[in-house]
Amino acid sequence: MNVQLSPNLLLSRCPHCRVDKPNLIQKYHFITAAHDGTNPRNWGIYQCQRCGGIITAYARQHSVWVSEVFPGEISIDDSIPIKAKTFLDQAINSIHAPSGAVMLAASLVDSMLKEKGYKQGKLYGRINNALKDHLITKEMSDWALEVRLDANDERHADEEAELPNENDAKKVIDFALALAEFLFILPSKIERGIEDAKTSTPEE
Repeated sequence: MNVQLSPNLLLSRCPHCRVDKPNLIQKYHFITAAHDGTNPRNWGIYQCQRCGGIITAYARQHSVWVSEVFPGEISIDDSIPIKAKTFLDQAINSIHAPSGAVMLAASLVDSMLKEKGYKQGKLYGRINNALKDHLITKEMSDWALEVRLDANDERHADEEAELPNENDAKKVIDFALALAEFLFILPSKIERGIEDAKTSTPEE
C-alpha cells in the first residue's frame, strides 16, 4: 500500500462514506507488540472529517508505509460480469449520495438477473421467475424486492417516500454483494475447485 502513516491518511476514498479524497485526521498514535516483544507495529487512529467514521492503520517498525487499513477496501471479484461489476463499483462509491447508490443497486440486481437469462418482463416478475426456478432463495427474493421497491420510490419521486440515508444505502449494497456472491462468485469458486481436484488427482 503506497500510503504513509502520517498526520493525514491519504486514502483515495473514505472506507465508510466513500467520499473522494477524504480528510482523514490522525487522532491517536501508539506502538504495540506481541507478548514476547515481537511484531512491533506503529498504529494510527484517524477520523473522517465528513462522516466521522474511524479508520485504523498500522505500519511496521522503522517504516512509515502503511501495511494495512481497517476497514479495508471492498474488493469486487472478477467472476462478476463486467456490466454488473460496473454498477456495483459505482454503487459502492456512491454511498455518500444514498439515493444514487440505491438506484444503482437496483440496476445491479436487474443486470445480474439478465445475465442469468431473465430478460423479459418487469423486474418484479423476473425475480419471481428466478425464485420459481430455484436460482435464488425465498429470503433472497424478499430482500431483492425490498431493494427494487426502494429504487422505485426514488425513480418516481414519491412524495410520501422517505429519502434513504447512508445506512439504507449500505444495506442495499450488502444485499447486492451477497447476491453477486450467490450467483457468480460461489459457482466460480466451485468450478475452480472441481478443476483443481481433477488436475491434482493422480492417474491410475
